[in-house]
Amino acid sequence: MNQTQRLNTTITSASGSEVNPSHSNMTDSAKLHQPHPPPKGERSHAGDFSYVGIDAILEQMRRKAMKQGFELNIMVVGQSGLGKSTLMNTLFKSKVSRKSAQPNPEEKIPQTIEIKSISHDIEEKGVRMKLAVIDTPGFGDQINNENCWQPIMKFINDQYEAYLQEEINIDRKKRIPDSRVHCCIYFIPPTGHCLRPLDVEFMRRLSKVVNIVPVIAKADTLTLEERDDFKQTIREELRANGIDVYPQKEFDEDAEDRLINDKIREMIPFAVVGSDQEYQVNGKKILGRKTKWGTIEVENIAHCEFAYLRDLLIRTHMQNIKDITGSIHYEMYRVRRLNESNAGPGLAPGQAPTLMSADSSSPRATTLLQRKLQLISFS
Repeated sequence: MNQTQRLNTTITSASGSEVNPSHSNMTDSAKLHQPHPPPKGERSHAGDFSYVGIDAILEQMRRKAMKQGFELNIMVVGQSGLGKSTLMNTLFKSKVSRKSAQPNPEEKIPQTIEIKSISHDIEEKGVRMKLAVIDTPGFGDQINNENCWQPIMKFINDQYEAYLQEEINIDRKKRIPDSRVHCCIYFIPPTGHCLRPLDVEFMRRLSKVVNIVPVIAKADTLTLEERDDFKQTIREELRANGIDVYPQKEFDEDAEDRLINDKIREMIPFAVVGSDQEYQVNGKKILGRKTKWGTIEVENIAHCEFAYLRDLLIRTHMQNIKDITGSIHYEMYRVRRLNESNAGPGLAPGQAPTLMSADSSSPRATTLLQRKLQLISFS
């Protein structure tokens, strides 16, 4: 693990109350970012009469972002035993899962849908990020799983509501704390057959309120042929049921984004393997799973697709995931709530309430809000 990384952990329940803080054994040393002179060989603009300096805005934005840090909230959903905790630890190369943060490792997590959020302050190479991992233990483990997605739906909407209430306050904070769920990783059992009705119903409902990234858990239990067939079957079922997982086609910004995202959509669901155990392979230290037939390397794309999932969530699409959460999913919730608040008591049955919001002063804005309302389905 990178010794420049720092991790502080706090476990909170769905109500927001702190349960128990736990600190890792990482170093607490952190260096303040200092501006550096231009790299050696880079052209200086000191004597350039035509140079204005507009490009300096990028450095200003970078310094501001470094000071403020970033927020990322990831929810993991799936039945017990699919490796949710291990995968999250593998993603961030730290003990970030709820199971890892338990005060007593031998204490068993209750098998009920008691949603809890584990907060971490992570620092890597001067970049600070507040990470929240939201766990949903017990999902799909009951004999009767009818409506078992409702607590999860309620939790997501509660975070939108908390953000909205902070946003409409007269004396609101300069920077509103963001507890909104940016991404939900849904773990599909490696059956090799098809999606269960529970999988279909969950993703159909939740894809309208949060970015869903489906993964095939413990993909090393399938052969390469079984894995490819299973992935193709899942993609066909997603299309047949109108389930739009991240990255959604309608939110591609330009041709370049569409080209990149099309390649990602062809790989979904990602067949992943998680492990926080280190091994030596050909003189290199790797994360993997050791078997009688060899070592499965987690970050080797020939063995599994964990590296593609990591790149999507952290290295290439993290900001886009957050942008879609704020501009699409949260905006849908916000418009609906503002309409409910402004709906008059004298409306006739079936009459639509008047659109009232801070950004609906123009016909174009009103049309945009109406289009967003058409996408909303909270049935």
